[in-house]
Formats: sequence, C-alpha cells, structure tokens
Amino acid sequence: MGFYTDALTNVLALGPLTAMVGSTLLGVLIGALPGLNPVMAIALLLPLTYSMDPLVALAMVAGIYNGSMYGGAIPAILLRIPGTPASIATTFDGFPMADRGEASKALKVACWSSAIGGIASAIALMTMGPLLARLTLFFGPAEYFWIAIFGMASVGVMVGSDAVKGLLAAVLGLLIGTMGIDNLSGQARFTFDQTWLLGGLDLIVVLVGLYALPPVLQLAEKCDLKGLSSAQLKLADAPFAPGEVRGLIPTWLRSSGIGIGVGILPGAGGNIAAFLSYNAVRNASDDPESFGKGNPQGVAAAECGNNADNAASMIPALSLGIPGNVVAALVLSALTIHGLQPGPQLFHQNPTLVGGFMMEMLITSLLIFALGGAVATRVFAQFQRLPGVLLVPAILILMCVGVYVINGRIVDLWVMLAAGLAGYFLEKVDVPLAPIILGMILGPMAEQSVRRALLISRGDATELFTRPLSATLAIMTFLVIVWPAVKALRRRRRLRAG
Repeated sequence: MGFYTDALTNVLALGPLTAMVGSTLLGVLIGALPGLNPVMAIALLLPLTYSMDPLVALAMVAGIYNGSMYGGAIPAILLRIPGTPASIATTFDGFPMADRGEASKALKVACWSSAIGGIASAIALMTMGPLLARLTLFFGPAEYFWIAIFGMASVGVMVGSDAVKGLLAAVLGLLIGTMGIDNLSGQARFTFDQTWLLGGLDLIVVLVGLYALPPVLQLAEKCDLKGLSSAQLKLADAPFAPGEVRGLIPTWLRSSGIGIGVGILPGAGGNIAAFLSYNAVRNASDDPESFGKGNPQGVAAAECGNNADNAASMIPALSLGIPGNVVAALVLSALTIHGLQPGPQLFHQNPTLVGGFMMEMLITSLLIFALGGAVATRVFAQFQRLPGVLLVPAILILMCVGVYVINGRIVDLWVMLAAGLAGYFLEKVDVPLAPIILGMILGPMAEQSVRRALLISRGDATELFTRPLSATLAIMTFLVIVWPAVKALRRRRRLRAG
C-alpha cells in the first residue's frame, strides 16, 4: 500500500492533476472529431513533453487515451461515424437509439460504460503489473533477449492481416534501431558519414512521422469543405426506465473481463475487445434480435469492452516491455525520451513513477464520469460541424514545431516527412506500423542482451536455450511465428476437402 500511497501523493500535486483534467477534456474532443485518433494525438504530444516532469507527461498520455476512447462514441452515436476504430461496434446500437430520439441516453450509457471499463482495466493493471514484474527478478540477459524477440514477433504476427508483412515491418524497425553508435563497442554503424546520424534516428521524430502524417494526408484527400451535418445532433434528454441501469451491470462485468483479457494480448486492440464484448453480450441476451436496433446493452458492451483494453494493454508493456497495442508502444516511447528503460527493471528502478502512471490511468477513467457527461458531450458534439480540411494545416504546423524543438535541427523535419510518406504508402499496402516502432524500441535491448549473454557464457550460444526461462520464451517465440503458417495450411486443407 505504501507503494501506491506515495504515488497518489505525487499524482494529486497541481501539475499532474491539471494535466489529467485538461488532457481528458482534450481526449474527448479528439475522439469526437472524425479523422483524429488518440495515436496521432499522443504522437504529436510526445515531442512537447521533453521539458516536462515525467509524471505530468504520462498524465497527459493517460488523459488523452481514456478521454478519446470515450469521445469516439459521440460521432458513432450521433452520426454513425466512428470517432476511433474501437467505436465501430458502438454504431450498431448507438445510432439507432439516436435516430429514435434517444441520443442523450445512448451517450450517457457510453460515458458510464467507458468509465467503468477504464476503472476495471486500471485496477487490473495495478494488481497484475507488480506481480508480473516480480517474476522478472529471475531474468538474466538471455531472458531479456527472448522477451524482446517475443515482443517483436508477437506484435508483428498479430497486428494487421498478414503475418509476413508484420514480421517484415518488425525487421525494418530492428534495422533502423541499429543506426548510430554501438553502445558496447563504440563503433559507428550505418551513419553514412553523417554526424547527425551518430545518435541514430530519433525515435520521436520517426514516430510522429509514421503516426501523425498519414492521417493528415488522408484528411486532405477527402477535401471536406462542408463539415458534418448538424441535423442529427438530437440531444434532448431521454429518461431511463426503472431498473434499466441495474440491468447493465452484468454487461459491464462481462465486457470488462473480455476487454482486460484482450488488452493483455500483444497486438489485439480495443476494436477487437469491443466486437468480442458486443458478441458475447448479444449471445447471452434473452432478446438477441433487439441488438442492432437500438439496444442500450449493445452500446454498454462495446464501450466498456474497448475502454477495458486501455490500461490492460500496459500490463505487458510496463512489466516486460511488450506493448499490448500502439498506444502502449507510445507510452514506452514517452518513458524512453525521459531517460527511463521500459521493461522488467522499470518497477524496480522507478516504482513511484510507475505507480503514479497506474493511478493516473485510474483517475482519468474516473474523470470521464465528471467531465465526459452531458456538458462536455453537448459542447464537443458541436465541433463535428468543423470542416475536416481546416484541421490539416493546423496539425501540420503542430507537427513541424513539435519535431523541430526536440533537437533544433531542420534535418529532423525531413526525417519526419520521409517517415510520414513511408507510413502513408505502407498503410496503403496493409503493412502495419506498430512493429516498426517496436523494433526500434526492443531492437537495441535484444542486441545488447544477447551480446551480454554471450560474453558471460564466453561465446557459448547454448546459454540462450538451456536455462528454463529462456528455453520457455524461445519456444513461445517459435510458436508465435509458426502458428500463422499452421493456420494457413489448415485453411488450405479445408478448402481442398470442401
């Protein structure tokens, strides 16, 4: 308890508390604007956090993440336009409710469900994260090596529709991570006689380019000059029937469990959690035919499931350095730019900071009750009238300013542009971007760990496989890589048999 008591004292200081309130409101606004998403917002935010206290920076990440996941429900319910990918399932019953004049009720259900899912997820993080971190006390360099390889392999395989493309993306990130001075030998690698490359490509510059520029280009493609119609913004109050809220409790419990389980799996994401929760509640319902026609249970399941994924995705990220989703990878990046090493040692070296971030995930979920209710919802719903094309120059300016202030170098703007164009075309051919960033983060960890392990064993490579934990992790990595091929073979056999 002392661990969290100290963390709570730090979190409730003026700086982190102000950051949580402001960023939660900002997150709701970002989610409410179709075309914007939490990944792009956090990617834009990270360069601006260099001079901030790490706890304040993480508070802003937590607020934007939790706030935007709820905010995505606003256009999903009012206009059948998902504000975030995770709010697609919310449209199934949210929009029919709004169409029959129950938009206010649907938004209240979404708000409560988002908050409850986020709270359950944060509690899971606070209980399971430290337990998993204690297990890492038994890890040596060989285990760290396999954790890094397992993280890159699992995310590369599970993110996207093609495992081969995901693994190639992870390898690309791994290669980018080798640029610069080798930490063990001091030799310059792949710098092409450019002094600005001696420190390698800046992670945040690449990250902003990969994640912030492609959505901006997609917004520009649409050339939305009229904005979204406000004709459907019917926000008149619709009362709840007696016992209707009480009837949502089983849905919240079931969806929270599903969302937490999905969040722990690397590469799954809130959209999968939302769909699984929605299907589970519909299958368990006595009236499954009412789903898709305006059943509040459907809204509750989707929103609770996708928000229960939020903090749960941080469990493997903070404990093992393996992010459960893209935002978790950005959190690892935020820790890196503040001089902290993501992964198993984080709990032992910076327990107050980690505990503080866990508390921030919990508090920002609670703030959704207070800030994401009727007032914020009514205000931010009006921003949907803003033409999307007006957002493009504003976001580009923020990107350029944020990247330039990192190192004060014009060359970083060119790197950002190159990364953004690469990310834009990679998305066009369905190559996932998350494994690239993960390769840049975990690649150096894998390289240094394997070299340390070989130095300790005097060049005996069997040390990587003979220890029980390292052997287990090696087998898990092998299974993760081979499993997609096994599934493909089974599918071919079924097609031939059919």
